[in-house]
Amino acid sequence: MDKSINLSVNIAGVPFKNPVIAASGTFGFGEEYNELYDVGCLGGICSKGLTLHPKDGNEGIRVWETASGMMNSVGLQNPGVEYFIANDIPLMRRFGNVLIANMGGHSLEDYVTGASMLSAADIDMLELNISCPNVKSGGMAFGIKADVAHDVVKEVRAVCKKPLIVKLSPNAENILEMAKACEDAGADALSLVNTFQAMAIDIRKRKPVFNNVYAGLSGAAIKPIALRMVHSVCKQVHVPVIGIGGIYTAEDVLEFMMAGASAVQIGTVNFNDPLAGKNVLEDLSALCRREGIVDINEIKGIC
Repeated sequence: MDKSINLSVNIAGVPFKNPVIAASGTFGFGEEYNELYDVGCLGGICSKGLTLHPKDGNEGIRVWETASGMMNSVGLQNPGVEYFIANDIPLMRRFGNVLIANMGGHSLEDYVTGASMLSAADIDMLELNISCPNVKSGGMAFGIKADVAHDVVKEVRAVCKKPLIVKLSPNAENILEMAKACEDAGADALSLVNTFQAMAIDIRKRKPVFNNVYAGLSGAAIKPIALRMVHSVCKQVHVPVIGIGGIYTAEDVLEFMMAGASAVQIGTVNFNDPLAGKNVLEDLSALCRREGIVDINEIKGIC
């Protein structure tokens, strides 16, 4: 990489060596990818989605390829917060980049308890996944209605001493109201978008592909919509925004940053190309040089 180009960014007071972050649910805890390249080159790593207690995830088919993307119904399979703190944080710390713990929950109590535990652990930031279904409210996700999301973020903010990122769902009733509600409740930063609710049908079996019927769509297919949402949210809030959704190339990174994002997360591309993080980062440095960008922060929000 060209060291004459500044790729470093700052999100809520946390310095990142560059704006490329491995997205939750696509990178595990980093160990497997580190066998292929030094994942310490990335700006940060978001942990696999955690829940307070260990979770087995969904049964049946979990991943389904689509045109320019993929659908997943993994169901947040994970070892639980306590195991993560004791076993995975020490491993992730070896990589030397920003460690972001991603956490979801199915009740307000789970969110608060898990956030309190993670806040006291050796992480740099907490990313709150509010796309999880609220079992006490008939299964509607916490991130659908702005007032419900506000209450969750406010309660988590009260116990979280680390910088708090709230990950927004594109399935929210109103993404702008959702973003503002989370900011008002104390979010230090926002990340968006999570997966779009989608469906696939097996015409031979004459039934939905997934046991849960609906699943999350990600990948290149969602990029134009994700970019539009990031752009509109960046115009609405004052906290930093991390762009997510179909980012495959260095050009995609610059697009999201020109739309206002302070950094990006790359996810589905890691399945297409396990070396994607390294390649995107190297290409980003070369692209900035070709475009005459000396400091990547200078193009943030120019559109």
